[in-house]
Parts: sequence; structure tokens; C-alpha cells
Amino acid sequence: MRKPAVNIAVQAARRAGTVIQRSIHRADAIAVTEKSQYDFVTEADKLAEQEIIKEIKKAYPDHAIWGEETGRTGNSRYVWVIDPIDGTSNFMRGFPHCSVSIAMMEDGVIQHGVVYDPVRDEIFHASKGGGAFLNDRRIRVSQRQGLPGALFATGFPFRQRARFATQMRIVKALLEDAEDMRRTGSAALDLAYVACGRLDGYFEYGLQPWDMAAGALLVREAGGVVLDFEGGETWFDHGNLIAGNLKVAAAMVARIKPLAKRKAVETGELDEV
Repeated sequence: MRKPAVNIAVQAARRAGTVIQRSIHRADAIAVTEKSQYDFVTEADKLAEQEIIKEIKKAYPDHAIWGEETGRTGNSRYVWVIDPIDGTSNFMRGFPHCSVSIAMMEDGVIQHGVVYDPVRDEIFHASKGGGAFLNDRRIRVSQRQGLPGALFATGFPFRQRARFATQMRIVKALLEDAEDMRRTGSAALDLAYVACGRLDGYFEYGLQPWDMAAGALLVREAGGVVLDFEGGETWFDHGNLIAGNLKVAAAMVARIKPLAKRKAVETGELDEV
């Protein structure tokens, strides 16, 4: 049975999904603003976030909000972390792969998460200690035993283009044994796909909290692990994230760690690995 907070998040995600569905087929008519190089926000992002906040505030007026577009508002031990359209670059081109990501944190710990794919009408949800679900059916990470035959996903760090060469080395190292790699454009959906076994693993540099909060909980509640590039637990602090089942994630760390550390030593960013 879903927790009350999850029900609210699902309702909010569906309201945002309606905005996306209404807009995705007229992408050429949507107002777009470039926040920074390669980082865009559309009118639909703003409207979708407003719908999410409105739904949350009706149920929890005293809770704080941490939205990609609106920033942080409120002062509460309960914080809702929102990405109204994860995959804006896809969305603004009419490429049908994006998602709504909503997580609720209590005292800094992710308690509930919802990722909604409005194109496929798929709702992924999880609560801490309660398992992970796709359209209310229990999901689990894949049973892959390591890198051989694995299917991975990643995203290229447009905010950190200096890391591009290192990421290409990481991709090459993984593909020495893995079957293939995907780059879908929605971190939240990549994590949801790891949670339900469609992907065996995922890694990315420099994610923001709203990109990964809900999806990371999905992976953990589906029996997987979420780690930083050192194999530790600091991924939420800097957004350098690896996800998969225990064996796949460990194998990914073994390949990624020396390459990421080498780059950190070269640039003096060792504490960001």
C-alpha cells in the first residue's frame, strides 16, 4: 500500500505530466530560455513545477520545497525535491523521453520518491524500507553478475565539459566487457530503469539533487546500491553517481575509480571524486 506522501507525489506528478503531454507535440511553439550554456528551461518546465508545488502545498502547507526552477523555499525538516521535466532537452525537441521526478526528504534522508514517465504512463514509486514499484507492481534490479553482457546508461555532463575526456575513457573501459551503452537524456528514468532491471547499471558526473533523489531511492528499494566513484556514500553531495546491483556496481567502481582519480589528481579536484 502506498504511503500518503507517495499518493500526493503521484497526484502531483500526474498533474505535471498533463502539462508535458499537452506540450510535447507542439515543441516548436514552446517558449525556451537558456539558463546557461546547454542548460534550458521551457515554459512547460515552469508550469509543471507550479502544478507540483500546488498539489504538495495543499496537503503539506508547512513543508519546504527544493525545485529545479524555483529553488529552495520554506524552512522545514521535510523537503520536497522536484524536477518538473527531467529531460528538458529531449522535451523541447519533441523527443518522447522525459520524466517528472519528485522526492521527499526528512532530516536530509530521502524517504519517498516518484518518477513518472508521461509518454508511457509509467509510475515508479518507492518509500524507504517499503520496496520499489512500477505501476504498483514490485520491481527488482537485474541479476547480472558483473560487467560481461551488461547494458549501461550514462549522461554527458554539459555543466562539466572538462570531464568529457575522462568520461569517454570510462565508457571505453566499461565497454571492454559490457554489451552496450545508452544515453537517454533523463537521469531519473535511467535510475528507474536500473531499479526495474531494464538497465544493469548507470553512472554520471555532476548530477543535481533533483535529478537523482527519487531515482536513487528506487534503486535502493529495488535491491540495488547507489555509490560515488570511490565506492562510498557521498554521491548526493557532488552528484558523481554509480547505480546497479551490488556485483555490477562493484565492478563499475573498479573500472571508474582509477580513471576518475587520475583526472582529479591532474586538476587538483581530488576531493570531488
